[in-house]
Amino acid sequence: MDKIIECVPNFSTSDPAVIEEIKKVIEAVPNVRLLNVEPDSDYNRVVVTFVGTLESVSEAAFEAIAKGTELINMVTHKGEHPRLGATDVCPFVPVKGVTTEECVMIAHALGERIAAELEVPIYFYGKAASSEERVKLSDIRKGEYEGLAEKIVLPEWKPDAGEAVFNGKSGAYVIGVRDFLIAYNVNLDTVDVEITKEIGGMVRESGYWVEKDGERERVPGLLKGIQGMGVSLDKPDRKLTQVSMNVVNYKITAKPHEAYEEIKRLAEERGAKVTGSEIVGLIPLEAILEAGSFYAPEEENQEKLIEIAIEKLGLSDLDQFIPEEKIIELMIK
Repeated sequence: MDKIIECVPNFSTSDPAVIEEIKKVIEAVPNVRLLNVEPDSDYNRVVVTFVGTLESVSEAAFEAIAKGTELINMVTHKGEHPRLGATDVCPFVPVKGVTTEECVMIAHALGERIAAELEVPIYFYGKAASSEERVKLSDIRKGEYEGLAEKIVLPEWKPDAGEAVFNGKSGAYVIGVRDFLIAYNVNLDTVDVEITKEIGGMVRESGYWVEKDGERERVPGLLKGIQGMGVSLDKPDRKLTQVSMNVVNYKITAKPHEAYEEIKRLAEERGAKVTGSEIVGLIPLEAILEAGSFYAPEEENQEKLIEIAIEKLGLSDLDQFIPEEKIIELMIK
């Protein structure tokens, strides 16, 4: 595929039968590859990830949302995770050969179609937002489903598509566009989680707090676009801690390999050692090739660059990193 777009709808259900029906309609759309389905019974929620061409992903998203609208009843829904509707949120993510503008067009068209055909009110968020007040998903979700009946009639919360009428069965859906987020963790051979937490605070963009002249002051972090924290790992055979991170936009902010090298430096200064790292979920090919090129600037062969990245980042430290199962473009070629 020359153009690849990712879609990650979150449905307010953990019912296996409902999830199976949603999977079926996605898999029935040509030029779409279902990559991942992650249900959570505590949240009573499922996160579905699929990729494909612009037109096919849009069609698969509509079919999945239509099936969720049919089978999920928000009147009886309970769960720990914040949610606004049967399809709580549906982001589109440009992966390859696709612009943000194209994704926004698809998000808006899908929202209008849902409002017209399924009669569910729609809000647009992220890069598809209609105003600054609607950029953040958390702002749109305030009050959640339980507060939607009162919220939707307020002038400032008029839906972006559809009528300002409360749909009790389905709630409201949030459609948007965001950058590709890489969940990336770096492993340390220390059981002292305080060291790892300190490093997590130092590398994340938001930084950390210190006491200065009797007052708290925030110190900016070292890496732009990184969200991070230090955590312990419960591994029966190894004692490790981990800097757990989100790389919110690898194209314009810090890259995974840059985060790895920075954490390695900080760990060594504190008497610890980095043993490797892991990708949680999927990663674009471009990000892996950039890492390979960082360590081997003269290498041009794609397969070798992937091998170099896996080796230098220690991506098989905890579990074997299989490129065909972790790199998006290799999964769908």
